[in-house]
Amino acid sequence: MTDPISTRKHGDVLIVLSNNPPVNALSAAVRQGLVDAIDAAEADEAVKAVVIACEGQTFFAGADITEFGKPPVMPWLPMVVDRIETCAKPVVAAIHGTALGGGLEIALGCHYRVAVPDAKLGTPEVKLGLLPGAGGTQRLPRVAGVPKALQMCATGSPIGAKEAFDCGLVDRLVEGDLVPHAVAYAEEVRDTRPLPVSSERQDRIAAADPAMFDEFRKANGRKFRGFDAPEANIRAVKIATEKPFVEGVIEERKLFMELMGGGQARAQQYFFFAERKAAKIEGLAEVVVPRDIRKVGIIGAGTMGGGISINFLSAGIPVTIVEMGQEALDRGAGVIAKNYQASAAKGRFTAEQVEKAMGLLSPTLDFQALADCDLVIEAVYENMDVKKEVFGRLDKIAKPGAVLASNTSYLNVDEIAASTSRPQDVLGLHFFSPANVMKLLEVVRGAQTAPDVLLTAMRLAKKIRKVAVVAGVCHGFIGNRILMPRQVEAMKLLLEGATPSQVDRVHVEFGMPMGPFQMADLAGVDIGWHRDPSRIESLRDALCAIERWGQKKGAGFYDYDEKRRPSPSPVVQDIIEKFAAEKNVERREISDDEIVERTLYPMVNEGAKILEEGMAQRASDIDVVWVYGYGWPVYRGGPMHWADSVGLQTIVDGLKRQQERMQPDFSFSQLLLDKAAKGEKFTR
Repeated sequence: MTDPISTRKHGDVLIVLSNNPPVNALSAAVRQGLVDAIDAAEADEAVKAVVIACEGQTFFAGADITEFGKPPVMPWLPMVVDRIETCAKPVVAAIHGTALGGGLEIALGCHYRVAVPDAKLGTPEVKLGLLPGAGGTQRLPRVAGVPKALQMCATGSPIGAKEAFDCGLVDRLVEGDLVPHAVAYAEEVRDTRPLPVSSERQDRIAAADPAMFDEFRKANGRKFRGFDAPEANIRAVKIATEKPFVEGVIEERKLFMELMGGGQARAQQYFFFAERKAAKIEGLAEVVVPRDIRKVGIIGAGTMGGGISINFLSAGIPVTIVEMGQEALDRGAGVIAKNYQASAAKGRFTAEQVEKAMGLLSPTLDFQALADCDLVIEAVYENMDVKKEVFGRLDKIAKPGAVLASNTSYLNVDEIAASTSRPQDVLGLHFFSPANVMKLLEVVRGAQTAPDVLLTAMRLAKKIRKVAVVAGVCHGFIGNRILMPRQVEAMKLLLEGATPSQVDRVHVEFGMPMGPFQMADLAGVDIGWHRDPSRIESLRDALCAIERWGQKKGAGFYDYDEKRRPSPSPVVQDIIEKFAAEKNVERREISDDEIVERTLYPMVNEGAKILEEGMAQRASDIDVVWVYGYGWPVYRGGPMHWADSVGLQTIVDGLKRQQERMQPDFSFSQLLLDKAAKGEKFTR
């Protein structure tokens, strides 16, 4: 095996280069090579300074994920960072691409840091339920200042090189060839003594205001709710302001080990790998080649069509968007423009980027304009007859080999495909609303969808920065199918004695961003309603009949004030009680435990049915859908991982307790029963 670390001299500067593709991960061989190179530099009198740089697209981008879960191999990263820091000769980190996690800790161990302007630096460990474990929480505040260290460690969001320079984390920004500039900088500082050792600095932490930590917690309370790791990171950074470095790293290690042994870290690390697995198509032959997508057509300029368009425009792909009327077309194009303007105002795009993206948009009333598109996505009203009519028209004009996709969220993709003469070119692309924000994309494989069409969709999803999951054709696919039993039981619970606020509170305390009824009010209680006020067959019908359609009407399951703040509604409670009486439902006190067993446990059961039927490739794909599409707390890993963590027999026992109350809608998944009986798990 080729040594990933090489060295060469430029005058009296030793250049230490890492070449460990694809991201220069800090494998055992890389770590040992760095230690050996520093030892050699220190022993060589001709060497006056050292530059640590990386070949390829990036600086050290973090730990080697292939080592996760395996026995540690020496030297540990903390030992490597310490060795770099104790080098008697100046060490300069030359940063390009990303310096993340262990990569940033290596840079902090260096005495100086130079970077190209487009580099990014960060401590993403919190997203794996951890904290920087090689002294990062102790060095970073000493170098970048406490506020910046808090922000980076507790949120995991990287910062750009300019921001890093402004806070002192980077010593010099350089344009052009990085390594020659880093060598020149090393020559400038080779005689500087004493060396600026990160762990010994006090100037950035001496005046730290203790109140800032509580202020930071308060400002980020909603974002951090339920997570253990952000608080541990805050505590670790605070320790840096209170204790000497040597004591601080001991405390950091204790906090690290507490997190590592906890369920949240396991769940978040599981999800890290689950997301990567989701991109893989099982059974796909290696010879399959994706189709070339250079131009995209969108049918429908409404909320979904406009949001979908933005994804492609931002990726530099021209979009032709078609509507039936000029007013709807103008409104849709205007919303796209306003969306870009709002993003530019927040600094997410430059004016030039907005102009370029909008220049790729071609709004038209001419359906024939879709004839030269490589991919056409239908985003019209969720009605089978309407969609079949659209695809029938599309079949007559789309060029041979064009991929035809429906943005349906429930409907049968095979039936839609049958309205064309080319079902092999048809699939579902279920974007989640708002389509330009939500990361999830369900790629629905029809019975006749060609392998290269499926591969094309998965590759394209990555290009437009979506997390794609392959789903089979069934009502609601993966996400909405699992949502349905939760909603059914939540409605029943209202009639039996629970209140909307109680059911929602249980879900929020579990870690969901909102409960079933908060979600219904936000999305619109009237979505999918039959629109006949005289036809009242359900509690939802009763609410819709009096125009309690949710937040947009100021009234749904809750009453809303002018700032859309909810409060329990006496009107709704009266409707619930009357409806229960009409249906002869006996009302009683409902416990929080029953709400969990009636709403969350059936989701696991439905997920098991999806696996039984082959509607998902793997259990972890279900978890990816629910974390990215519905806000399932990532620190619980997704519904299937969560079920494994509490025990499948626990799930089965709870469902059996509630089975009679859940009739006639409920039936057990045999896969769930079998796995529980054998003590098996859905995920590994």
